[in-house]
This record gives sequence, structure tokens and C-alpha cells, in this order.
Amino acid sequence: MDNTKPASGQPAVPVSAPAQTKPRRLRWQAPDWVRSLMRNRKSRIGIIILVFFVLVSIFANQLAPTRNAARIVGPGSKAPSAQYILGTSRQGQDIYAQIVHGAQLSLTVGFLTGTIIITIAILVGITAGYIGGWADEILSLITNVVLILPGLPLIIVVAGWIERPGPFTVVLVLSLTSWAYGARVLRSQTLALRNSEFVAAARVVGEPTWRIVIFEILPNMTSLVVSSWIGAVLYVILAEAGLEFIGLGDANAVTWGTVLYWAQNNQALLTGNWWAFVPAGVCIALVGFSLTLINYGIDEITNPRLRSDEGKE
Repeated sequence: MDNTKPASGQPAVPVSAPAQTKPRRLRWQAPDWVRSLMRNRKSRIGIIILVFFVLVSIFANQLAPTRNAARIVGPGSKAPSAQYILGTSRQGQDIYAQIVHGAQLSLTVGFLTGTIIITIAILVGITAGYIGGWADEILSLITNVVLILPGLPLIIVVAGWIERPGPFTVVLVLSLTSWAYGARVLRSQTLALRNSEFVAAARVVGEPTWRIVIFEILPNMTSLVVSSWIGAVLYVILAEAGLEFIGLGDANAVTWGTVLYWAQNNQALLTGNWWAFVPAGVCIALVGFSLTLINYGIDEITNPRLRSDEGKE
């Protein structure tokens, strides 16, 4: 208790209690690159389409509850109806269930293989571009050899050579044959960045090589890496569907490619059963379209020459 008294002749001044400040609520904010993508019209449409298919693959068991999407559920070659939304195949399989559950495997193969491809491309390209010397010569030689090999024939030969083809065989084959172009692009960009001022400053202060690569060079190639990853995913999804379509995959697996494979085997186009191949083809086209739009959006955001209409949207 304060016993101090005011001086004579002066009124006592009441001491006010300290004001209680309200705690600030922390608001989560998306990173700048995410907000830039969502502001861009093309990338926004692409992200919405891609997220839709990702959600379909995640909640496939709820959207089409079945233990085996390839099982026979009714009469064959039945047109779309209230009972079978997308009709049935010639064997009597539910096309809707195959499309929904096929999204899981097709997108998993695409995203997984695209990630492996861009990882190999980063390791090879940045190592060759930054270290230089004999490492650059050897890695560039390997990259050039892979580049001059015909892609699709090589994939067909390797996939046909493996005894048990399947979705993860496609992952292995495409991962080993599709990294060279991205590695060459990243090597060229690394050569342009390794003599820059911020990299030289990092060397002067004694930063190790791995830290310079991860924290100085790689962040300055984020848009290029993301664009290369999107291109790799798009290529893998189309290549996987093509390999499945010509019979180099596991015909018993349920993917968009195997749906097209069985439709072709059953001569769905000749018999007029359009529902056996159109839904799978539309899904593949929409996923490819969404990835292409996202890639265009990244180009418009990172390239100043393409930003002329960005502020008008």
C-alpha cells in the first residue's frame, strides 16, 4: 500500500491502473508465391482443377465405396444411367468406380515419378554446374547420352524387358529416362549463378559448398525448379497412360490408362460404347490442362515481359 501523501496545497492525483492490452490474434498468411499464383487467372483455374482431382483421389473410398473397382457389378456395355453414372464396361465393370479409384494410382505415379525426376535433375544439374571440372564433364556426358536416346522407344524396351510390369515399373522406367532435360536446364542456370556476387560473398565468409547450393543457389531457381517439376509430372501422367494403353503395364491394376487399354481391347470405339473411354480421356486431358495452366501462370509471374496484363485481372 502506498503511504506517500501529496504536498500541502496540491490535490491528490489518482493513479490509474495500467491499461490491459488485448492479445493479438495471429493470422496465418500464405507465402507470397502462393498469393501470386492465386491472383493469376490461368494458374488459379489450373489449381482449382488439379485440387479437385486430388480430392477425388483422396476421398475415392467415400465417393465410390468398393473393395475392388475391377469387379463385375452388372450387365456389360450398359449406357450411363441413374444406377451406373458412367455406364459399365463390356465385362460389366462400373466405369465410375474405375475412374474414381484410378485417379489414386494415376496421380500417385505422376507426382511420385515427377518428384524423383526433378530430384535427380537437381542433383546432377547443380553438381555439374557448380563444381565444374571433371565432375561437370562426366555428368554432362551422361546427360547428353540420355538426351540423345529416343525416349518413347527406350521406355517401351525397358518396360517390355521387365518381367512383372506394373505402376511402379512405370515409375522406375520414367525416372531413369526422363531427368536429363531438366538437369541440363538447371546446369545452365547454375553456371550463371555460381559467379554472382552473393555466391562469392558466401565463399568469402567460409560457407560450405552444400550450404551455398541449398541456401544461395537453389532458392534463386525456385520458379525454374517448380516449372520443371510440373512439366515432369505432366509428361509422366501422359506417358503412364500411353504405356498402359499399349499393354506395357499391369492390366489388372485400375488406372486411367488401363481403362483405355480395356476399352481399346473391347473395341469400344467401333461398337459405339463411348462411355468406356471418354471419361478416362477427359480426366487425363483435364489434369494435363490444369498443369499446363499452372506452368503458364508461373511463367507470367516470374517473367517481367509477360506481366503486362497481370494488374488488370
